[in-house]
Amino acid sequence: MAARPLLGRQPNRLLQALVEETGVSNAGLARRINLCGAEYGLDLRYDKTSVSRWLRGQQARGLTPQIVAEVLSRKLNREVTVAEIGMADLTARHSPKAGLTFVPPLAGAIDQVCGLWRADAGRPAYAQGSRVGTPRLLASCRDWLAGHADADVSRSAGCRVGAADIETVRVITQDLAAADHRFGSGHIRPMAVHCLNTLVAKLLKGSYSQRTGRRLFACAARLTELAGYMAVDVGRPGLAQRYYIQALRLSQAADDRGYGAYIIARSICQLAVSSGHDRMVVQAARIALQGTPQPATPTLRALLHTSEARGHAVTGDLAAYRNAAAQAQEALAQAGTESEPEWAENFDQAYLAGELAHCCLALGRPNLAVREASRALSAHPGSRKRRRAIDLLLLATAQLRAGEVEEACAAATSAVRLSVDLRSSLCSGYMDHFQSLLADSSRVAAAREFEEALMHARTEKRNQEAATSRAYA
Repeated sequence: MAARPLLGRQPNRLLQALVEETGVSNAGLARRINLCGAEYGLDLRYDKTSVSRWLRGQQARGLTPQIVAEVLSRKLNREVTVAEIGMADLTARHSPKAGLTFVPPLAGAIDQVCGLWRADAGRPAYAQGSRVGTPRLLASCRDWLAGHADADVSRSAGCRVGAADIETVRVITQDLAAADHRFGSGHIRPMAVHCLNTLVAKLLKGSYSQRTGRRLFACAARLTELAGYMAVDVGRPGLAQRYYIQALRLSQAADDRGYGAYIIARSICQLAVSSGHDRMVVQAARIALQGTPQPATPTLRALLHTSEARGHAVTGDLAAYRNAAAQAQEALAQAGTESEPEWAENFDQAYLAGELAHCCLALGRPNLAVREASRALSAHPGSRKRRRAIDLLLLATAQLRAGEVEEACAAATSAVRLSVDLRSSLCSGYMDHFQSLLADSSRVAAAREFEEALMHARTEKRNQEAATSRAYA
């Protein structure tokens, strides 16, 4: 990351004194800064030369001065401010900690989540974060498990919040979710963030009764979780973790343990899988199971056991996977016998089959993955355009690993055609992965057809994006 020189390039004697006090080398300090930044989703790559430049008077950019101050605070066991390290805080409104804390006091929790939405709308450095900090995610899950619903969520200041306001947020969330399924998050997520930062933030700081407050926090949690998933779909998992932590806290204020378990099992566990934190998946799934209200509805039980199965699959525990998968299938077979919450409706046989296909691939069983991916595709409605494209690529990957090259290329070509109008980093990631696996089979005619279709689709997407840019210029 580049640095900005201070006027006159005077040596930074304040920083020099603190570094000498810690006894840490320049290389050691750079390493600590990179690790601390990773906790906040920042992909920092500083080295001893970077530290030397700061000591000579260069100004670190973005959130780095705050990270440096925190590293020195930890090492010296006392608070060190940005001013004390001789640097300017150029992002005073955007703390790197925004959204990463599960705040117990309700007033502090509201400030935390509103600060996250405001910062995200302002696009600070961490909003581009690609790193996921496992310790903070797990700590928040444990905080949720140990916590209880806020005793009093009513407020008597600000605008009066009524049923129509809550219904507005609920309908907006439904519409955004439907658009996200169909078009991907590229064009949809800014709308979700804007709604949170303006409408929902204003409502949370309004006046409402205990009953209305519970419903308001439930709606806020749902839209916050959705915005987190959208962050994953635009390639910003480090930002997604912040939204998931805050959605979890909002679910606690809503007194909805079931939805809290859903956030951990569905969102946080999938984030851990996609980020390569395999062992965390099982830990988080067990926390969700422990914290689920009893008796849980069939769909929620199925979701929880599916998450557990995914964790066992990515860690290679076949016996544990089979047990959890069987429990998930048994629970989902009972769906419809009880009323299910609105947020659980999308987890059905199609989603379960897709998750099991992922598990079978992780366990090195491509033929079983082909069967499960095919089941998923036969059950997904046409409105789930992104999910159908992803499951087609999942099927293609399984077929390729099973030696069915022509069938794999045909499925992948169908995914390409389906995804032309999607703006989804998730879908693009699956596409790139399949293309990399196909490299050794490029001489097959079907493989050439796939490559041509992919090239044409990417050209068409670039043209569409250029046209959109010109329209709004």
